[in-house]
Amino acid sequence: MLDHLIKGATVVDGTGAPARVADVGVRDGRIAVIGKAGEEARSTEDASGLVLAPGFVDPHTHYDAQLFWDPYATPSLNHGVTTVAAGNCGFTLAPLNPGRPEDADYTRRMMSKVEGMSLTALEEGAPWNWSSFGEYLDALEGRIAVNAGFMVGHCALRRYVMGPDAVGGQPDEEQLHRIVGLLHDAMDAGAWGFSTTQSRTHSDGDGQPVASRHALPAELLALSRAVGEHEGTQIEAIVAGCLDQFSDAEIELFAEMSAAAGRPLNWNVLTIDAAVPERVPRQLRAGEQARKAGGRVVALTMPILTPMNMSLGTFCALNLIPGWGPVLGLPVPERIARLRDPHVRAEMLRNADSKEAGVLRRLTNFGRYVIGDTYSEANRGLSGRVVGDIARERGQEPFHCMVEICAADELRTVLWPMPTDNDPASWALRAETWRHEDVLLGGSDAGAHLDRMCGAPYTTRFLGDCLRRRKLVGLEQAVKMLTDDPAQLFGLRERGRVQEGFHADLVLFDPERIDAGQATLVHDLPGDSPRLDAKAIGVRAVWVNGVEVIRDDEVSGAVPGTVLRSGRDTRTVSTR
Repeated sequence: MLDHLIKGATVVDGTGAPARVADVGVRDGRIAVIGKAGEEARSTEDASGLVLAPGFVDPHTHYDAQLFWDPYATPSLNHGVTTVAAGNCGFTLAPLNPGRPEDADYTRRMMSKVEGMSLTALEEGAPWNWSSFGEYLDALEGRIAVNAGFMVGHCALRRYVMGPDAVGGQPDEEQLHRIVGLLHDAMDAGAWGFSTTQSRTHSDGDGQPVASRHALPAELLALSRAVGEHEGTQIEAIVAGCLDQFSDAEIELFAEMSAAAGRPLNWNVLTIDAAVPERVPRQLRAGEQARKAGGRVVALTMPILTPMNMSLGTFCALNLIPGWGPVLGLPVPERIARLRDPHVRAEMLRNADSKEAGVLRRLTNFGRYVIGDTYSEANRGLSGRVVGDIARERGQEPFHCMVEICAADELRTVLWPMPTDNDPASWALRAETWRHEDVLLGGSDAGAHLDRMCGAPYTTRFLGDCLRRRKLVGLEQAVKMLTDDPAQLFGLRERGRVQEGFHADLVLFDPERIDAGQATLVHDLPGDSPRLDAKAIGVRAVWVNGVEVIRDDEVSGAVPGTVLRSGRDTRTVSTR
């Protein structure tokens, strides 16, 4: 007998094959039958007119902490994501050296600063009762509703062995041996591989460059070679050039790391903008160079324009613009005084337009910002208005105008930057780039930057775009890009397709309605901390390992997810 039978669905199986109408039966967590079911089922539903697809795979998240207080990985699960890859950018919660209890506090403060996670939520929402990476994975086993795989972060490896010297120091021969050994231990326990960052935007809770930014190429290559000794492993890496354009040295480093491991390396995130036509070919040079060296480098790119908000009062992407961090890091009264100084503003604008600002220059057309929530009588009626229009009325330069609005709210004003790359030429360039063999959709950062951006709904918003708006990609190909393509990159065993014998990770949706709602700020994290959320539209149901976890945008309470461990749940995707 089947556990559940979905009758008359339009099956889009993830391979890119044409959709077909079929019954799909589930038994013991697997897809048991596709076609005309000839046996009874404990439960049945009519899916006429609905699309049944594999559960979506998000290749770049930071759900490492959130899964402890939110086993459903919301809102990703609501939007059909059944498998998440976490432990990215060199940042993980494990391993922690048991001889230094203070390392947990350092890690929490680092994650709060660099990934925009609520410090209160980190302190109150996770147990912090592990030392080894395997113990961390065990702490999640049996209590999550999604399937989750985890890289092990370079920063944690360095901190465990070198302590505070990990920031600014170099390991000696014995320390490097121990760092590599810790990575081996983590992969033996099921880590998907190794992640690292050398991005200049990544600083710890003390404002110092995070530990992995101090690593030299020899250390990175030693760790990469270790990855190649384990089945089903990968590399994920970030360098400064990910924000704009790679240097020759960065291209060479990525190629050498992937070749040394004999494993794919993915990086985040490829920004596509027709106003900078040279960026895409330059960034994809890394993949070309890697193939020559015997490796593979894959760029992640988002297929939507991610909703995000900014503020002059709290840490956000504006802090990452060269020269802006010291000003925006001052106490609020002093910050306001400095922002009102015309000489300071002029210098900030010069820095914002510099080559060093890279892709962050996209955030500096302040006349296009829309005012969000306001808090003072002086700003009554400004919510929803464009800064440029207000500036013209007041006879002010846009940034000056924005500063005055924010100052009246003691810098609490919510600011919404309007995208500069929403033109037809940029969308045409995206559609062309998505077809490249070294490009994969993803880069949501779900679980991070919680009150500043909302990338998790990219799956449903992209499908809505494909079906009813721009239609740059057909439905079958769009589903493949969200399912089988990332599953193949990570070597997921028997996931990513609607195929008999595969795990029953499934999403059932209405093609006439599939979409994501507007991002809104909610206060549902531990300590009443805020985050941006967006409702799923048109998603009828989601199953993980054959168990219903979402029905009409509501969680079921079941936790059938699996901690996906390398080797057991992933096969090796070799570059050789």
